[in-house]
Amino acid sequence: MRKRMLKDEILLKIEKPARYLGGEVNSVMKEKEKIDIRVAMCFPDVYEIGMSHLGIQILYDMFNRYEDTWCERVYSPWTDLDEIMRREHIPLFALESQDPIREFDFLAITIQYEMCYTNILQILDLSQIPIMACDRTKEDPIVIGGGPCTYNPEPIADFFDLFYIGEGETMYRRLLDLYKAYQASDMTRAQFLHEAGRLPGIYCPQLYETSYKADGTIAAFTPIYDDVPAKIDKEIVTDLDAEAAVYPQAPVVPFIKVTQDRVVLEIMRGCIRGCRFCQAGQLYRPLRERNVDELKEYASAMLKNTGHEEISLSSLSSSDYSKLPELIDYLIEECDRKKINISLPSLRIDAFSLDVMSKVQDVKKSSLTFAPEAGTQRMRDVINKGLTIDDILGGATTAFQGGWNKVKLYFMLGLPTETKEDIEGIAVLSNEIAKAYYETVPKEKRNGKVQIVTSTSFFIPKPFTPFQWAQMNTRDEFLEKAHIVRDAVKSQLNQKSIKYNWHEADVSELEGVFARGDRKLCRVIYGAYKKGCIFDAWSEYFKNDIWLETFAEEGIDPAFYTTRYRSDDEIFPWDFISCGVTKDFLLREWEKANQETVSPNCRMACQGCGAARYGVGVCREPKAGGNLSE
Repeated sequence: MRKRMLKDEILLKIEKPARYLGGEVNSVMKEKEKIDIRVAMCFPDVYEIGMSHLGIQILYDMFNRYEDTWCERVYSPWTDLDEIMRREHIPLFALESQDPIREFDFLAITIQYEMCYTNILQILDLSQIPIMACDRTKEDPIVIGGGPCTYNPEPIADFFDLFYIGEGETMYRRLLDLYKAYQASDMTRAQFLHEAGRLPGIYCPQLYETSYKADGTIAAFTPIYDDVPAKIDKEIVTDLDAEAAVYPQAPVVPFIKVTQDRVVLEIMRGCIRGCRFCQAGQLYRPLRERNVDELKEYASAMLKNTGHEEISLSSLSSSDYSKLPELIDYLIEECDRKKINISLPSLRIDAFSLDVMSKVQDVKKSSLTFAPEAGTQRMRDVINKGLTIDDILGGATTAFQGGWNKVKLYFMLGLPTETKEDIEGIAVLSNEIAKAYYETVPKEKRNGKVQIVTSTSFFIPKPFTPFQWAQMNTRDEFLEKAHIVRDAVKSQLNQKSIKYNWHEADVSELEGVFARGDRKLCRVIYGAYKKGCIFDAWSEYFKNDIWLETFAEEGIDPAFYTTRYRSDDEIFPWDFISCGVTKDFLLREWEKANQETVSPNCRMACQGCGAARYGVGVCREPKAGGNLSE
């Protein structure tokens, strides 16, 4: 019988006890005495969210292929169990062995979004690991962070020993071997971190120092040792078909329903589109595709090994996968035989995509999702969305004629150079799409009334995008703009067909602070956590008043990170990282945005972003023109 950390009386008191029991299908069990390194792979949010994350599944599979390593999983305990663990001094534990996290060699935390930062402190606190990295000894695990938020790790730098910058398949083996040497020697923890910080893609915050100007901006960011790199290049898998690019063919299957309760098939990494607001589109350049024959094998194996009844394709823009028709034809045949549903997110609005979706979806039950992002053509040109009004209305019309009558539309408010006309354009475009339904679908062929759900999020400037220089709106400005859209929807002819909702402005404002923040924010995050802030991404637990109070106590103005103007030559907290695209390229794109000038996608013409240095993927394809010199 498996060991269980939580007693029955505790399990009976909490919501969804299966979150903490482990033992799921395909979870990996090893004998502790036969392995050298134990890794606790952590997603700092509730189990249902973390179990849906593909990156953890990939790394979990990779680590457990190593004979000397056992990787287990841990997630943030929900608030009910959190309270009990603190009261009864129960240490946070891994799902597989149910052993305390503090007994592991590594605590590897994937950081997918800024609003999980206080949950990282919850994980450390409940694990009984010192929250501040400088307080840890050789007896404590090495705390390492990975994921998109590590491209600006400074707001949480004090809590981590190391950060892994880039894709995790390339450098972990070298880090584990270094750790084994450290454990077998009289090397101190500080010496190990120093050596680790010299590995490609590994950032050790304790090896760097920041100096500031009188106005609070950064004067310099420098290593404190000569043998530590001043610039850290991201790690990238150059060949997704190589042995290094592992892929889990038997992913862990949860006992309870999770956010993504399906097989996930990653078809490519990167994106050719160059949307100026999109961080992922810059971070994961260049676009690299997986081999279609291997994908067919992966799909069959994962469906067999999991019993899932749905498969989803994962990428930033699935329509741009060159072998998509062949893959879809295979999946339709395979999945039809097994009564498996196919989910196709991230498709663009074009005839091919809609034809594909008509083959794989029951049109009476599905809704289509379009992301115009902006309501006017001027604004779409500013953000380099690459969609015209003809594309949008043409795609919607084709969908309506194909039997769809439910459409979800996603937009952003607060984009650079935005005018009232652009804001009202969201309502106008929503109305035009509803109008197209009634004008192009004969009454006798309609599946009821058209239903348009228009949603707006608030634009947050992110590092390594052309908009990293942009001023962000205030909370009140965001809400004012949302109310303009709301009122404009009410004035449209088809208002009864349009439902409008918007994101929380308070959360967006704080996310904007963290996105472009520096190391001074560590003490704000720690202070807010000590006052009870966790699960900030969940609106019912977000405590904006506590955050504002803590900023004031620490003498830090959030507006410094959000609404302040930034000069072209300002040193950003993340400038010591190279994500593959150059700052000069991003600045050129920022200038083109202000000139409302569109840049062609990577397959049409190379823009000289800098990613050609890798010489892989789309950067090897012949272009219509452009400059590869960077």
